[in-house]
Amino acid sequence: MQTAGTSLKQRVLRKLVRQAHHPQGIVGWAVGRMFAHRPSNRQRNIWAVSLLDVQPTDRVLEIGFGPGLAIAELAGRAAGGHVFGIDHSQAMVRQATRRNAAAVRAHRVHLTHASVERLPSFGDPLDAMLAVNSVGFWPDPVERLRELRRLLRPAGRIALVSQPRCPGATRDTTTRAAQELQDLLTQAGFTRLRVETLELDPPVACVLADNPTGLPS
Repeated sequence: MQTAGTSLKQRVLRKLVRQAHHPQGIVGWAVGRMFAHRPSNRQRNIWAVSLLDVQPTDRVLEIGFGPGLAIAELAGRAAGGHVFGIDHSQAMVRQATRRNAAAVRAHRVHLTHASVERLPSFGDPLDAMLAVNSVGFWPDPVERLRELRRLLRPAGRIALVSQPRCPGATRDTTTRAAQELQDLLTQAGFTRLRVETLELDPPVACVLADNPTGLPS
């Protein structure tokens, strides 16, 4: 039988999970602040961006940028290019905009309140894309990845990152998550897949892939 304390704890945990998926209001703002200041999150995002090998004039997109940690790192590397970001949380758009205010004012960073199901226009083809701990929330992720691939230039690259946050997550959990991401990318038509691992607790997997040089299907 559940005690009142256990039931309350479960309700709080469910609410926090919902906020992590779609931060809203003052609680969502606080969750974003927590994510931004957690050392492992900062390490994970900086590491993921480094794997994308972003060049100074690249046009890069992050899907689900949260408080904007990776956006800041991308903007530092693509100093002569453009960094785009979409997030379905208005609270995160505001927080990431404040964190990247100078680059936003310089029109080098463009942050939009949007979902992966309804992508805005980014103009010219993109060179690279990044999604950290967000693919699991996408409806029909294979179709979403196909749509994203059409926005990439030939030989453009994508990085999908997963650090499982479920209770009791282990290295095996991360390995399974990486395999799931590889399967999704393969079904969406990406090639040259490879996996990198960051030794945190639990480990972080980054699955990288390229857009084939032929015409997108």
